[in-house]
Amino acid sequence: MRTYLREFLSDPKVVALPRWIWLPLLELILLRRSSQSAEKYAQVWTPDGSPLAVHTVRQAQLLSEHMQTRVRHAMRYGAPRIGEALNGLEDAVVVPLYPQYAESTTGSVLAELPPGTRSVREFHGHPAYIDALAANVSGHWTQHGRGLLLLSFHGLPQRGAGNYERDCRHTASLLAQELGLKGGEWRVTFQSRFGYARWLQPYTEETLIELGRNGCRRVDVFCPGFVSDCLETLEELGLRAREKYGEAGGTGFHLVPCLNESPRWIAALEQIARSAA
Repeated sequence: MRTYLREFLSDPKVVALPRWIWLPLLELILLRRSSQSAEKYAQVWTPDGSPLAVHTVRQAQLLSEHMQTRVRHAMRYGAPRIGEALNGLEDAVVVPLYPQYAESTTGSVLAELPPGTRSVREFHGHPAYIDALAANVSGHWTQHGRGLLLLSFHGLPQRGAGNYERDCRHTASLLAQELGLKGGEWRVTFQSRFGYARWLQPYTEETLIELGRNGCRRVDVFCPGFVSDCLETLEELGLRAREKYGEAGGTGFHLVPCLNESPRWIAALEQIARSAA
């Protein structure tokens, strides 16, 4: 865990502070966060491993079968590495699985690619992606009923966020339109903040506490910016945020699964990959 966190937090696209300031601080942070992160992962670990890794592998396999071509997966930090996955592939197309572009996510992936590699910069408004999101939410509602839809995106510090917030809200608006929702039936929030900087708002956890205190009988939390369930969805929202909501008096917390291996998402991935420049 410490090795992964060191690589992740050493990326200047993730933390843009001068190296001489940040790297000594990083060692202090790793002493605390490594054990904390390990405890969190232990709560969502599966017999096959990390949920994110499991879903990503399966998505690659299904997309390979769907497109009848070789598809490899890679991780920006850890293994398998991007360079290893590209090795031996001719005219490869790289699809960073971040629908909304940010320098700290997609930008970091693109910086690792050899010059001339075809890639997808973003797909936050792609019709097939929106269709897959809507199908996930509709399917959940068909099985479990429905409540207020809370669309939680990964947060970023306000400084340096660029067009990220705009793109998240565009995705949310398109999804709400696809679902036929009215203004009071859905909200946009941002999660996963840390440190003391001002991050994109409103914050997911604070919004859930507010809803609980105001007597919200049911909330359906969905994460359009995560194409696979992972630590941020399963532990941060499914466990911690659920608990905070309940402590504030809320009832009926439902976490809508991410796209994972849904057939519409695999079909959408093909369309997105074929759109690469």
